[in-house]
Amino acid sequence: MSKAEITAICNQKGGTAKTTTAVNLGVGLADEGKKVLIVDMDPQASATICLGFPRPDFLEKTVADMMDKVILDEPIASKEGILHHDEGVDLMPSNISLSGMEVSLVNAMSRESVLRQYLDTVKRDYDHILIDCSPSLGMLTVNALAAADNVIVPVQAQYLSAKGLEQLLGTVNKVKKQINPKLKIEGILLTMVDSRTNNSREIANLIRETYGGKLKVYETDIPRSIRAAEMSVEGQSIYKHDPNGKVAEAYRNLTKEVIASAEKRRKHQLSQLR
Repeated sequence: MSKAEITAICNQKGGTAKTTTAVNLGVGLADEGKKVLIVDMDPQASATICLGFPRPDFLEKTVADMMDKVILDEPIASKEGILHHDEGVDLMPSNISLSGMEVSLVNAMSRESVLRQYLDTVKRDYDHILIDCSPSLGMLTVNALAAADNVIVPVQAQYLSAKGLEQLLGTVNKVKKQINPKLKIEGILLTMVDSRTNNSREIANLIRETYGGKLKVYETDIPRSIRAAEMSVEGQSIYKHDPNGKVAEAYRNLTKEVIASAEKRRKHQLSQLR
């Protein structure tokens, strides 16, 4: 049985292509034969909408219900609440009820590990679980980081976005020290890169120079594109919406980088066991 590698896609700043990355990396991994679950941990439910459920508030079961069950110590049935998308990925959806969970968690026992306890019930069914985090550093994001093996940080190639990176790295380090010692930053992903503008190129170079020595910055940049923004309306990935476009090509390359990285880690773990 496989045991999923859990990746949080995280940045407290909105508009950095977190959801676009979660959906397209997820579908990219599924195209490569991997079993993938995308967990929508944002009350705005962007990943849920992107994957073809445009009215999330009418869904019967969401991630908030599963976390509630963990808090109340109620059993969770196999595949309960999990939806399937025709491009080969599974989805644990979200809706506005997740914003109430932020409040419930404050008084919950082991409040940082509620999501992890839920994912423990499903992770044997998947190779990869991708968590689309909310754009904040509140309890929902802390739960995602506490559950994750690694973090992908999408960063827009803009000055303010790059500046917010320090704050996020600080939070990741705090969670690693206090709650989840195995947490690693898998990589920084430059998104919405407009190679025609000097500013975008300069920020991309600056991030590579500043962090490249300590952290992996993916070789793949995700270009700015109107097509990627349209994708959420269609309820399908960029591979279906614009299969020959530059964004689809970029996410295919990113998928290869992520698989190569996971393979390297797996080999390292096996060698440690010998």
